[in-house]
Amino acid sequence: MTPLSQTIRTLSTAVLLATSAMTPVFAQTAPAPASAVQPTASKPDADMAEVLSVLAGLGGKPIESLEPSEARKQPTPTDAVMKIIKDKKLDVKPHEGLKVSNQRFADMGSLRTRWYVPENATKESNLPIIVFFRGGGWVIADLDVYDATSSALARKTGAAVVSVDYPMGPENKFPAAHDEAIEAYQYVLKNAQGWGYNPGKVALVGESAGGNLAINTAIAAREQGLPKPVAIVSVYPVATTSMDTPSKKEQAAAKPLNTPMMAWFVKHATNGGSDTQDPRLNLVAADLKGLPPVTVINAEIDPLKSDGDMLVAKLKEAGVETTHQLYTGVTHEFFGMDAVVAKAKEAQDFAVMQIKKGFGTGM
Repeated sequence: MTPLSQTIRTLSTAVLLATSAMTPVFAQTAPAPASAVQPTASKPDADMAEVLSVLAGLGGKPIESLEPSEARKQPTPTDAVMKIIKDKKLDVKPHEGLKVSNQRFADMGSLRTRWYVPENATKESNLPIIVFFRGGGWVIADLDVYDATSSALARKTGAAVVSVDYPMGPENKFPAAHDEAIEAYQYVLKNAQGWGYNPGKVALVGESAGGNLAINTAIAAREQGLPKPVAIVSVYPVATTSMDTPSKKEQAAAKPLNTPMMAWFVKHATNGGSDTQDPRLNLVAADLKGLPPVTVINAEIDPLKSDGDMLVAKLKEAGVETTHQLYTGVTHEFFGMDAVVAKAKEAQDFAVMQIKKGFGTGM
């Protein structure tokens, strides 16, 4: 058994025994600020509890116990939301008013994207663009799982949204997803004007692993001398490979994301060793200076809460205009659940407000 496999087994055992201490997978790269260790109620609100109950009823197996190919077949939080919508006969039309296309342009090469564009948009509309990076720990999920977020952003901002589907580990390990993310950003900048969009108004948004990619893409743009995005929204981002953070201990057994799953993602997404200490994964060790305004959104019941806290502290230390919003009573993956979770709608509306500030289109 490898040291990392042993660590994952140790973490799983700790969760089952509900102990207060857990063996770290990697040395912590930066101390967590005091705000990261505030006690939390850790109880989902009624909306969130319903989603979690339905998800449990779908009978998925623990992701951390599976091979990636099997993990990708498990029920997702999106499946639970869709079941609630169906069972309650809710009138939910995420694509209403939008044109959705998986292959909008012929010259994308290996890039896999899905575009969400207001139906009434023309080449003369000069729409701003949101480049969205989905979650899934760089190992699982796809564009369908995060369709609700992209749809909501397009409807609420009036911008064109391009959702980027990046290569995943273990088939394509780090830095494959990070390289593809910046390639997608370059592609958008290069072609936006010809498509009738505004290359001067491009925002980056991402959830979880995608929240990491959004920050990294902005860093790469700075380093490569590319036009920088006008705003970044990073939703419960991965900011360190360390498992020794307050929330990864306090929320070790949370659902739908737990701490053993985080270790499992790191195992399958990287080659271990130096990969795990690379500042693209350990954002708290990255050079964050000169980034555009960043909004970090976190969920209370989430092992990644401390990642967000630590990233916010580092952004402010680097002089970046930073806004941090925590939503209580909700879990990882809540952001795209606006059809059934009230806090998700609040979080989306807040994110949209921040994006519109960047676009210069008002509150």
